[in-house]
Amino acid sequence: DTTAPEFTSVPADYTSECSDALILDDALASDNCGEVSIEVASETIPGNAEGNYTVVRTFTATDDAGNSSQAQQTINVVDTTAPELVIPEDYTIECSQGLVLEAPQAEDNCGSASIATEVETIPGNAAGNYTVVRTFTATDDAGNSAVATQTINVVDTTAPELVIPDDYTSECSEGLLLEAPQAEDNCGSASIATEVE
Repeated sequence: DTTAPEFTSVPADYTSECSDALILDDALASDNCGEVSIEVASETIPGNAEGNYTVVRTFTATDDAGNSSQAQQTINVVDTTAPELVIPEDYTIECSQGLVLEAPQAEDNCGSASIATEVETIPGNAAGNYTVVRTFTATDDAGNSAVATQTINVVDTTAPELVIPDDYTSECSEGLLLEAPQAEDNCGSASIATEVE
């Protein structure tokens, strides 16, 4: 017996997402004169990211006379899925209150993800009325990214605090003492208009 076994079935090459379980089918071989045993050796070749790599499976079919033949299957594992980004909810806040800047979170199907944050402040029609837009970008080591934004509306709905002179009674021959009022606002300046009747 000098004839090596012949493979009758070898699993086809394929590409798989890194989060999917690999399908490791067996190979089949036949021999012209007896039984065949098949051994499988697997080699993992790293790629440019945690979720990108190649699995090479080498099948060796050997008959009882020591004749052997080999076949290979190549499985390309790839990370094409963007991270899942969980961001804080939009909200509205009074301008005199401090902004609550909660941190976003990101989960990746095959590794870790980094998050970059950009903040834009859009002025409104008053010092205490404006919008803060936070843009979050989550990127995994394979370069897949997801983007989401949080909007914070800052409003001024509080009236200024007005401090006016006390009421008093004056003799008609005396000059009136017209002290100036004062006003303080929670988020900016306040103008005072005075009417005399």
